[in-house]
Formats: sequence, C-alpha cells, structure tokens
Amino acid sequence: MSLTISSALISVYYKDGLEPLVRLLHTHNVRLYSTGGTQTFIEQLGIPVTAVEDLTGYPSIFGGRVKTLHPAVMGGILYRRELPEDLAQAERHRIPPIDMVVVDLYPFEETVSAGASDDDIIEKIDIGGISLIRAAAKNHKDVLIVSSRTQYENVVSLLTEKNGATDLADRRQYAGEAFAVTSHYDTAIQAYFAGNDGQQQAAPDASENYKTLPQQTLRYGENPHQQATFYGDLDAMFDKLHGKELSYNNLVDVDACVGLIDEFADNEPTFAIIKHTNACGIATAPTAKESYLNALACDPVSAFGGVIITNTTVDLATAEELNKLFMEILIAPDYAPEALELLKSKKNRILLKRKPVELPTRMIKTILNGVLEQDKDNQTETAAQFKTVTEKAPTDSEVRALEFALKVCKHTKSNTIVLAKAGGTVYRQLLASGVGQTSRVDALKQAIEKAGAFGFDLRGAVMASDAFFPFPDCVEIADKAGITAVVQPGGSIRDQDSIDYCNQHGLAMVTTGVRHFKH
Repeated sequence: MSLTISSALISVYYKDGLEPLVRLLHTHNVRLYSTGGTQTFIEQLGIPVTAVEDLTGYPSIFGGRVKTLHPAVMGGILYRRELPEDLAQAERHRIPPIDMVVVDLYPFEETVSAGASDDDIIEKIDIGGISLIRAAAKNHKDVLIVSSRTQYENVVSLLTEKNGATDLADRRQYAGEAFAVTSHYDTAIQAYFAGNDGQQQAAPDASENYKTLPQQTLRYGENPHQQATFYGDLDAMFDKLHGKELSYNNLVDVDACVGLIDEFADNEPTFAIIKHTNACGIATAPTAKESYLNALACDPVSAFGGVIITNTTVDLATAEELNKLFMEILIAPDYAPEALELLKSKKNRILLKRKPVELPTRMIKTILNGVLEQDKDNQTETAAQFKTVTEKAPTDSEVRALEFALKVCKHTKSNTIVLAKAGGTVYRQLLASGVGQTSRVDALKQAIEKAGAFGFDLRGAVMASDAFFPFPDCVEIADKAGITAVVQPGGSIRDQDSIDYCNQHGLAMVTTGVRHFKH
C-alpha cells in the first residue's frame, strides 16, 4: 500500500544531516510541524513550519518535559486511516493526520559517558521522543517513522525514488528499526539504574543481543542482490568527515583495519592498506609519510581501491602522497587542517576520524541452523613469549621483524604466510603474504612470487606462519629464497624435522605455542 506523505512532525536533538531531508519534504509540499530548536532550524532554512504548540493549543510546560504528549499529536499519528470511526473522531476533534515522524532521542548514553550528575542524566531520559517513535512505528500502516539520524540519507533516496511516497514494506522496515532503537535506549537506561552507586554498568556485548543496538539499513549486502543491516553506533566510533555512506563491504574492511592497527603502539607511525580484509601493505617508520610510502610499496597494484588506516595524524606531506591513490576509505586518529582540505578534493572518498570506544570482546557468526560464538583473538605474542628452538637465535633486528610479521599474520586469512623485514629500531615492513590458501606451501610460494614481482630482496627477511609446519618443506623453500628466521606456533609431532633443517642450514626458529587461524 503506497502512502504519499502530506505532513511530517520533525523534532530532533541532533540536526546533523537533517537539511537535505527537510528541503526534500518541502519540495513535495509536505506540511511540517516542529518544536523548539528544530523549529528554529527549519525556519532558518526559509521553510515554513507550524509549531506544535499552535497545533495543540497548549504551551510546552515543565521545562519542556511535556510538549508533544497531546491528543492532537499522538492522535494524528495513531488514528487508523482505514477505519470510518477513527476518521470521524479525527474530524470531530480537528486532529490532522501526521504521515511521517522524524525523531531522535535525548543523548542518554553520551551524558552518562561524560560523567554528568545524576540530575542531568535523569533529564536525558526521553519521554516524548520515545512515545512518538513507538506510536509511529505501531501505526506503520499509515506513518513512516525515522528514528535515527543515520537513516536520513537512505530516507532521502527512498522518497526521491518514489516521488514522496512509501510502500508498506518500507514503513514496516523502518518500524522494525525504530523498535530496535527504543529497545537499545531502554536497555541503556536499565543498565544505568542497575549499576552500583548510580554508575552505569558496561554496555552489553554485541553478541548478547545485537538487535537492541541502533540499526542502519545499508544499500545492499556483500553483493547487490543481498539485503543488509548494520547494528551498532558508528557515530560513537567515527566522525565521518567526508564522502559517501559506508557499504557492507566497506564496514567489513574497516573492521579488519581497526583490528590490525590496534596491534601497533601509537608512538610507532604505522600505515596499513587493506583489500578484502587482508593487508596488502603495512609498514612502520619514523614519519607518517615514510610509513605510508613503505606500505604502498608492498603491493601498489592491490592498494588501488583499498581501505587505509593509520595510528598517527595525517599531515600535509602524507596527504599529498595519499591523494595520488584511488582509495575507498582513509581512517586516522586526526588530520592536519590543510591535509583534510586536500583529501576532501575527491568527492566520494570516505574520510573517518576514529574516536576511542570500547570494542566487543565476543564474536558471533550464523552457521547452518544456528549461531557460533567465541572470544575475539585478543592474544598477541612478542619476544617475551618466543621460545628459540634452533641452535641459532634470531638477531635483535630479526626479532623485531618476527614480532611485526606475527601481528600481520594473526589478521590474515588462513592458511597464511607473512614475509617481513626490519631495519634500525623503527623501520618494519611487510614484503609479501600468501593468504587464504589450501596449503601452507602454496601460501609461501604465493608470498615469494609476490615479493619478487614488486622488487623485494628476501635475503635476510623473516617468515611468520599462522600454524605449525607438519613437514620441513616450508622452511626449505624459505631458506632457498633467502629467509633467515622463522616464527611459528609449534606443536606438530614432526616439529623436529623443521628444526633439524634450520640447524643444518643456519636458520633461526622460534615457537610461540599459540595458533592464530582466521577463517
């Protein structure tokens, strides 16, 4: 059932991204109702808007606690257009229809996180907003509910495509998303009241009940014929400074980027370039520019159209180099103003500024007719956990390279082999990797071939493996390519075969006792 929107109530806390939606509604001659700051915002756009107080004939009272909780508002949302008795009551009581509700909720969680007083936190428990959302979602047969600013762009696209109308399937989808918003909001409030001495408990892990999180409908999933939704609060994690909306595949790659870059200390400028969740380039260097150029050198072919992340501020010199490459997304903790201005020159390039936020510790995955859940792989072995099993111990430089290679290996699809080098006390660079292969030998051969294709000399390089070597074939191939040190979990009943080969040919090998499969 198609519904052409003739009237809309807009009352939001955050005005970010609202203007295009308001202007679109105005072009379709939609009558707008609003309150307070939102009303002022619309008026400043030069667009006519009716104050809710004029609709209800009642002022906002009790410091704004009561303004939309009135039959003229709630009735306009809730009355059933197909029922003659509802239509007659609406006419008798002069209640105009409200076909669309655009509301976001007071920032309760943000207020708690900021350490506000109990009184301030209580005032951020939204009553009117959540009632409007629930009412509009309940009556989705006749009303479109927009319950989050993350939906504005998709709603604009929907209304543009359908000439100011929506179908029942559209309204039902947004109703479902609205109830997810209210469920998450109430869960956060409950957690606050359940905390000790008025302190909020940690938010529930995403794996516990992900549908209580805010949700965002994506353009499509992994492929255009698949529908997709993101459950979570991206605004808490990133400031989107420029570019188009994130897609399903973008989000998967961004997640891989974050996991990998978090392995590296903030005082070690590091750049990583991700393609299909695997690192095609990563390097650490004294400056951001050197780090990026070294990462790019790993595989400049795969870097095209990749997702790039760094743990350091992007300065102008680095931005000038980055701007030469077509990339989907760049993520950084900060940008120099002149660097940001330059990087914005590409219309669709997504620029994200990362914010500190606690990440889930559990992972979930649907499989067969059920769900798998596990801890995240948050363990990373360093030199302190290395056990030298060969007669020859790795040099200090090789140890640094082995630590670096192992971090990359942990975040690369199995079976994987990672080749790397270290120079001085700071420089570390991925030379090549073999990813997602059905045998470790194939992964190693792939890595060696890629390293040669991009001009890397493997003499003195190190090798990391995500699992043990059941045969000595990999260390033999590595030795013949010039590799001098190896890190692997160990644990094969034939470990000694690989160790013996290394002893006979002067290679150093360390084991960690920890496997890092990634499927």
